[in-house]
Amino acid sequence: MTGSRPTGDFLWQPSLFDEPRAASSAPAPARPEVRRSLDSASWVDVIPAWLADPDALFTALLQRAPWEQRERWMFDRMVIEPRLTAEVPSLTEAPHPALAEAADTLSRTYGVRYDHLWLNLYRDGRDSTAWHRDRISCRRPGCTVPVLSLGATRRFLLRRKEGGRSIAFQVASGTLLVMGGRAQDDWVHSVPKEPGVVGARISVNFQSSEQAAPATPGPRRRVGER
Repeated sequence: MTGSRPTGDFLWQPSLFDEPRAASSAPAPARPEVRRSLDSASWVDVIPAWLADPDALFTALLQRAPWEQRERWMFDRMVIEPRLTAEVPSLTEAPHPALAEAADTLSRTYGVRYDHLWLNLYRDGRDSTAWHRDRISCRRPGCTVPVLSLGATRRFLLRRKEGGRSIAFQVASGTLLVMGGRAQDDWVHSVPKEPGVVGARISVNFQSSEQAAPATPGPRRRVGER
């Protein structure tokens, strides 16, 4: 792992019990009153307290997830991403059993088979994610992307991809935010820096191999065909 700050350079108040345990009840399905239309074709569900015991899951992921800090090219130079990330390629490898239960519930609720995870660790308010669409995990139009927030409350922003005013959501620990419709096609999202935030946050992004696969191309046309 590389970077200017070590993994442990953040604050977190753990729950009152010592050992992480599974959530005490299954997550609740989405309800119509939590859905907000972004436009005529795009929507977002925001469900506070979706997970019964977010502190336990946060502690388990902090200790067990394979965190690393990645570098990427930006314009003409290599930069260090301002957050830590972890990939869970299969739910059988999930660091906590509550994740597989949550993925199963989301699969039934939204009609998409979620079979792997991508985790982000924002160590404090200095960590962030720039404006982006989930291009790699959403290669088909109309992707449905659930994001579970754990730990410190942070702002989650959405705006049209061509720019304009953003829509802000305050996502607390245990909150589920789901982007659907054409939200991944016509909108971008970000987690901005917040210097006043001292606690850590983990986002659990539920991903689907089906949504990550390119749409099946149509039959090749002969020359002259329309």
